[in-house]
Amino acid sequence: MNRASNETMTERELPSPVKLGLNVLWSTCWTGFPIKIGICLLFMALGLIHFESRIGLAFLMYLASPVTVFAMPILAMVFEPHLGEGAGIALLFLICIPIDIWATGVVVKTLFLEKLRREPQDGIGLSLWLKSAIVGALFMPVLWLVVGFTTQTSIELSHSLFETEMLKGVPVAEKIGIELTLWGSVSSGVLIAMMLIGVSLVGRLIRSAAQEAAPAVGDYQGLVTRWDLMRVPDDQGLMLTAITLSGLVLSMLFWSALPISTPHPHECCKKPEVKAAPLYKPVDTLNKGEKTIAQLTAQVEAIEKLKAEEEAAKEKDKDKGKAGKAKPADAKAPVKAPATP
Repeated sequence: MNRASNETMTERELPSPVKLGLNVLWSTCWTGFPIKIGICLLFMALGLIHFESRIGLAFLMYLASPVTVFAMPILAMVFEPHLGEGAGIALLFLICIPIDIWATGVVVKTLFLEKLRREPQDGIGLSLWLKSAIVGALFMPVLWLVVGFTTQTSIELSHSLFETEMLKGVPVAEKIGIELTLWGSVSSGVLIAMMLIGVSLVGRLIRSAAQEAAPAVGDYQGLVTRWDLMRVPDDQGLMLTAITLSGLVLSMLFWSALPISTPHPHECCKKPEVKAAPLYKPVDTLNKGEKTIAQLTAQVEAIEKLKAEEEAAKEKDKDKGKAGKAKPADAKAPVKAPATP
């Protein structure tokens, strides 16, 4: 009887599975994601990963999740989603395994000591990560099938709804908006419900581990000191040196490999160099226009003057020609003899 009452009390003290799952998954995601994204950028610079921009968000979601490292290969084998190319994708997810285990261990130990007041067991991070990964590997295909079937069915129902006599007169724009709202709401609701179920499954694993753990010994201040010291290594100098050298090596590899993988035009396809247009100055443009008008006016005046001189020369030549024709006529006229008295 006492044992049953103690178990009931323990059951009531523990948070709900959904709350436990959200606490662990959200914190684990942001604990390991910065490290994983740095390795991902390095592999992209080295040319080991190639994927299209439209699936970049899906890739980041896979990378951020701490429990889908087993679910992704299953989805790739069953549904053949094209996430990308290159050996770096498989290598990246293999490297993410110890990062996820470490992040899960840190988050779960902190949760046990801080909120649940339970003594974390040795290797609890590895144990919970394996269980969560197996649950994710089994649940993700189910989520994929349920959400896909619901979305397809809701789209067909929304199309058939507007084929009835009552809604045939709805304009095209309003029809598209109403259909999108109808099937999008249903699909989003089913997706949220399925995600809550998956989070609840992970939370039940954490809750069962918490029920098996012994109560933490010590007051609250002692527990705070314990979970703070969990993040502090024994040899802090060695840890700082190792992290600094690792960051330096990764940075050198990234910047040395980045120019090689940066896209650049081929020599046969180089575009001609285009010079930038000079800055527009209204005053200079007006002055230049006035000078151009003055030059054109002087040229027109010179052309008119030249034309007038040519016409004057032609008139002068005509007058000379008339005078030359008149003189021979006077010379050929007969000379009359003087009359005799």
